[in-house]
Amino acid sequence: MRQLILACLLAFGAIARAEVIDIDNAQLEKLSSSGVPVIDIRLQSEWEETGILAGSKLLTFFDEKGRYDAAAWLEKVKPIARPNEPVIVICRSGNRTKPVSQLLSQQAGYATVYNVKHGIKGWIGAGGQVAPAAQAIASCKTAKTC
Repeated sequence: MRQLILACLLAFGAIARAEVIDIDNAQLEKLSSSGVPVIDIRLQSEWEETGILAGSKLLTFFDEKGRYDAAAWLEKVKPIARPNEPVIVICRSGNRTKPVSQLLSQQAGYATVYNVKHGIKGWIGAGGQVAPAAQAIASCKTAKTC
């Protein structure tokens, strides 16, 4: 079911020709260091397993069963970045962020959406630093934003 939803979102994105830019680790480091917000769409268990990119915003998109509420999720994105501001989206391997990036670009009107093409696993595999997720999880749960 999750793959069907992803395929539909990707097909819609291909037709609409969204402005989504795949980035590598060097670009991720440069953009995040310059202040472009990073939204980590993984599950809490994944944040806890690997850690997170320091300063990233934790905002799960798909639940454990592949379900999602796009409208509610987009409302939580608004305080992180406005549609005229660039935003980076990261997941475990870069697969889930493709349709989410398309959603931001096509349905929410975000002009510049960066997709981390190999996700946090690619970042870690290349020696990128991660921070423990516990404090960020506690903060977003208190604020009801993750």
